[in-house]
Order: sequence, then structure tokens, then C-alpha cells
Amino acid sequence: MKTVFVTGGAGFIGSALVRLLMAQSEWRVINIDKLTYAGNLESLAAVAGNPRYLFSRTDVCDRAALDLLFAEHRPDGVIHLAAESHVDRSIHGPGEFIATNINGTYTLLEAARAHWQGLTGAERAAFRFHHVSTDEVYGSLGPTGLFSETTPYSPNSPYSASKAASDHLVRAWMHTYGLPVLVTNCSNNYGPYQFPEKLIPLMINNALAGKPLPIYGKGDNVRDWLYVDDHAQALRLVFERGLPGETYNIGGNAEKTNLEVIDALCALLDAQKPRGDGRSYREQKTYVTDRPGHDRRYAIDAGKIARELGWTPRDRFDAGLARTVAWYLANRDWVAHVESGEYRHWMEKNYAARYANEGKA
Repeated sequence: MKTVFVTGGAGFIGSALVRLLMAQSEWRVINIDKLTYAGNLESLAAVAGNPRYLFSRTDVCDRAALDLLFAEHRPDGVIHLAAESHVDRSIHGPGEFIATNINGTYTLLEAARAHWQGLTGAERAAFRFHHVSTDEVYGSLGPTGLFSETTPYSPNSPYSASKAASDHLVRAWMHTYGLPVLVTNCSNNYGPYQFPEKLIPLMINNALAGKPLPIYGKGDNVRDWLYVDDHAQALRLVFERGLPGETYNIGGNAEKTNLEVIDALCALLDAQKPRGDGRSYREQKTYVTDRPGHDRRYAIDAGKIARELGWTPRDRFDAGLARTVAWYLANRDWVAHVESGEYRHWMEKNYAARYANEGKA
């Protein structure tokens, strides 16, 4: 049985990947997560008892702890998703983004390199370090054009700058040391289990609570939306079949303005959970001062991964958004636990005792 380390596996995209690997592969998964505010093990309750799954509460900045994990589990590869990811938080507190996204990636690269250099033969040849990044490293597009794998980097926020730096570190570790790496840059993800600071779950929760739906500027900033399960499928495919040294852009082929997304959400909520007064959730929309340095448009050319690996997104945005809204309506306890912090008590109750004797919690 082959083993993969998934860092950030308790996060939104990481948990989707772990659930996929448990359901559709034979990989043994070691989920390495520090459990910051956005790490939620409730999102992995369905796989917690699987003998192929193990959780390790470990910070990717902790080299000694990482070395112990590599020595104990001898992974065949790493999929690195652990990162601070919220642009607004990076504007108000960039230090944590520098620490985790840059220093953490460096520390993980060095631990992985030490492990890889100790491998021989087929094990050494098969090892992969897959770094998961964002399209935001490319900066902002005008009204036309798409980001490709050769688009020059031009990050505009502390978050995107920290991810750009980590991308460069990963590539340097291949060119300097020979570590077999893969890089993927994805567009905006959406779907179940997303922490409610991000646009879609934030708007759903605010709407249901009768709160304003804040829209930056005119709401005309454009993003390419990717359903998280499609992204997880792409990540597995790149990790298993991608060519070391290559970058693959992963997009949803679904460009929408923020205003279009919010209007679509309101229409779905009007149909699935009407307001008690019979009025539309659209009446809760409110326009607020734009975010500093707000990128105008992101859009990805995902042609390379389609041509070389056969991946294309399966979920259309309207269908994926309808499923997302339905999930949040059906899982109000999960949302309530996140908003109240109760999910942390759930983790302590269900995981701390289980892993205490192994030094994993």
C-alpha cells in the first residue's frame, strides 16, 4: 500500500481531496494539519475510522515533527495544500501568510528532500512533491485573455505574493536539488464544507440570518469558479500522472462577476428557502468600499491539463451552485459549529484521546 502525505487535509480543498482518495483509491493518507481556525475535522468525520487514514496535528513549519513523520511513514509522495488563503486576512495580518506559505513550504521541501535523498531505485524514481497553488499569483487580467502556465507572475496581495514565493521555492528545489515536483494553480473553488469567510458560504449564511450581503465596489470583479470535487479529481490526476517539473492550471470554465454569483445565490435561496416575508434575498444586497488592490479579473486556460491528462471540469456552475446551496441548507449544524467554534470541541472529543498515545494530537 502506497502512502501520501496531504498537508492541510482538514481545510476546504484538502478535506475534499482526502475524502476522494479514501473513496476512490487505495492510497494510505496521512493528513498533516495544524488545525488553524479554518481546519475542521468534522469535514472528515466520514473517513475518520478508515484504516488507510491517519491524522497528525502538525505544523508544516516544525521541521523536527515533519522529520519524525517522514521516518515513521516513509511516504511515496506529498500533496501540499497547507496555507493561509484568505485575501482580506492577508491584508490585515500578512505575517501569518509569510510564516505558513513561505517558511512552511521551505521547511516541508527540506524535510521531503531529506527523505527523498534517502530513497533508492524505484521508490526514489516514483516520489513526487505536488504543490497546490492559486491563479492569483498571475495578478489581474483585463477584459480579455486567460492565464496560462507561462503567464508571468504579478501578485498583488500579501496572500498571492506569499503563494508566488512558495511556487518559486518549489521549482527551485527541483532545478537545484532534483526533487521531482509538480505545481498546480487553480481558480476560485466553491462547494460543501467551505469555511464561511469566503464569498459563497458567507453570502448564504448572511442571507439566512437576515444580514446584509456586502458587495465590494460595483460587484463587477470577475472570477473563474471551480467546483471543489472537480478540483480534487484534478489534483489526484496530476499527482499520479503529471510530469515532474510541469505546472498545470486547473479552472472551471465558469467566469462570473461577483454580482452574478450573489444574484444566482439569492435566486436559489428564494426557491429553496424563501424568506418569511415573501420578499427576495436580493433586497439584502449592499455595496461597500472596495478591497485595497482588488484584482479585476481572473480566468484560467485549462487546455494543458485537458490535452495531456484528459481532465475537464464535470460540474457546470449553475448545477454545482445549486448543490452547494442545498448542502448548506441541509447541514446547518456544521455551519453553526463553525460559526460558534464548537467544531474545535468536536475535534478534541473525537480525536485528542484517539491520537494522544501516538503523539499525533
